[in-house]
Amino acid sequence: MLSDALFKKTNLPVINRAMDAAMLRANVISNNIANVNTPGYRRVEVKFEEQLREALDKSRLQGTVTNNKHMDIGRKNLSQVNPTAYHPYDPTLPSGVNNVDIDMEMAKLAETQLTYNYAIRFGQGIFKKLNAAIQGKSIQS
Repeated sequence: MLSDALFKKTNLPVINRAMDAAMLRANVISNNIANVNTPGYRRVEVKFEEQLREALDKSRLQGTVTNNKHMDIGRKNLSQVNPTAYHPYDPTLPSGVNNVDIDMEMAKLAETQLTYNYAIRFGQGIFKKLNAAIQGKSIQS
């Protein structure tokens, strides 16, 4: 399909995954902030950047799965990279203690908002360039 040929050759799939991760991270952080005074609440974090880095690492081999029973070999395909929420392990935390630091969560929320805004602007730039190319106009950077 033409749209696959156009969009898969851009950074849009990466931007899409980054925006998904930022949305999940904002929701998780908001939940952490909402539970700052809840006894026994354990904060939640989001894993994404390390998986994305591994998927984009060209120095690692990437195997092709031709059968569902085959194991994945090498780096992940970008479609396999999904942000996931998890409880970070903290051996120093006694049971029943809330480990949410409101200042840290607010800083992470601001950072997440900046990341999301940057991804939107980057995606807009890609669409602007594609639109200019389709219309036969010169691209202004």
